Amino acid sequence: MSSQSQSASGMQQYSYAHPRPSVTVDVVLFTFSDGELRTLLIQRAGPPYAGQWALPGGFARMDESLEAAAQRELLEETGARDVYLEQLYTFGDPPRDPRGRVITVVYFALVSAEQAARMAVAGGDDAQDARWWNVYDLPALAFDHRSILDYALQRLRWKLEWTALGFLLLPNQFTLSELQSVYETVLKEALDKRNFRRKILAADILEESGGLREGDHRPAKLYRFTAKAIELEQARRRFP
Repeated sequence: MSSQSQSASGMQQYSYAHPRPSVTVDVVLFTFSDGELRTLLIQRAGPPYAGQWALPGGFARMDESLEAAAQRELLEETGARDVYLEQLYTFGDPPRDPRGRVITVVYFALVSAEQAARMAVAGGDDAQDARWWNVYDLPALAFDHRSILDYALQRLRWKLEWTALGFLLLPNQFTLSELQSVYETVLKEALDKRNFRRKILAADILEESGGLREGDHRPAKLYRFTAKAIELEQARRRFP
């Protein structure tokens, strides 16, 4: 049951007979750079968990969509903009936030190393610092953000194994060894070189670019994801 009244300013006010939880948004960004899978974290400037690292995020405003809130918080706290976000999951365990009953909606994105380098990440608003961290060497995280990151990483692993999602983590052209390095880092396991190449080429998501990568040994062929594979990947929700 609810009641409705008119305030002195003419705005409608509502009261409800049951408690109302607050809603926040949090953002998980992954990138692959210098042989590491990295995620973007901010260092909290105020309580709770002042000084600890956390995912970028904050409370959604009454007049904005959840996605708009996620984009705003990401920009305000890290300076990152123009990132394609998809909704990943909702976390709502009652004790997850010491301030009270807070439900968070998590958004997710993969960015290339080139895109990450252009972001000029820096702490802002209520974040005193912001930077990329190796996902396998993280500091203690505020709230339940470690559990959120673990869930996002598992979803990334599932998707990477059967889609062309890797195109978001690689440059336009790459060697099969570089591609295998991404898979091994994300999956956190060594892969047999011969089996990996056989399976990835049989998946029909790669094509030779015609270029070669010079190195200490014989030049390596350069590959790229096919336009069809990228189009199919972009057409589907990446994290349904």
